[in-house]
Amino acid sequence: MSKPLTFAVPKGRILDEALPLMARAGVVPEAEFHDKNSRALSFACEQADMRIIRVRAFDVATFVAHGAAQAGIVGSDVVEEFAFSDLYAPVDLDIGHCRLSVAEPVGQKDGGPVSHLRVASKYPNLTRRHFEGMGIQAEVVKLNGAMELAPGLGLASRIVDLVSTGRTLKDNGLEETSVILPVSARLIVNRAALKTDPRVGALVDAFRAAMGAKDAA
Repeated sequence: MSKPLTFAVPKGRILDEALPLMARAGVVPEAEFHDKNSRALSFACEQADMRIIRVRAFDVATFVAHGAAQAGIVGSDVVEEFAFSDLYAPVDLDIGHCRLSVAEPVGQKDGGPVSHLRVASKYPNLTRRHFEGMGIQAEVVKLNGAMELAPGLGLASRIVDLVSTGRTLKDNGLEETSVILPVSARLIVNRAALKTDPRVGALVDAFRAAMGAKDAA
């Protein structure tokens, strides 16, 4: 294989948790990857036929689904939101635990059953699906951050966002009212690459073995 296998990782908290697991699976980036001053997005690996790209979490799924990267790590929230048919998530990495939840202002009263809600979220598909299951039409206002401001400023009556400790919600006068799904990081691969490139299958096996070693430790 003359072309290097491209492995996509997300910026932020999941990556910090994933690096030791990646190392156990043989995915070790070059030293520049850890340089906080570097603006590079693509890095060589100790394994000569592999490179790592570091992108936003939502973009990890897009790169892998379209075959620009053959594998990567991303939260199950992203996998579920996009539901790309070309994406396969064979290994739960048991890191990056949180939950995708609905939150609203503390003590908010709706005055009875509602059939329509305006909800702020960066997860429009999961949000609509959740409320449709309750017989409610959700108008989703797409925001990429500062979700907690939306109810207080009249942009939406509820938000759907990732929750870990719930501290940010509390500090902004919101409370968690329901959980849409629990979230953890997954190894994802491109289905076509899994069938045609033996390195992808070997990578899946390496991560499964790394998880086994982690459980045994």
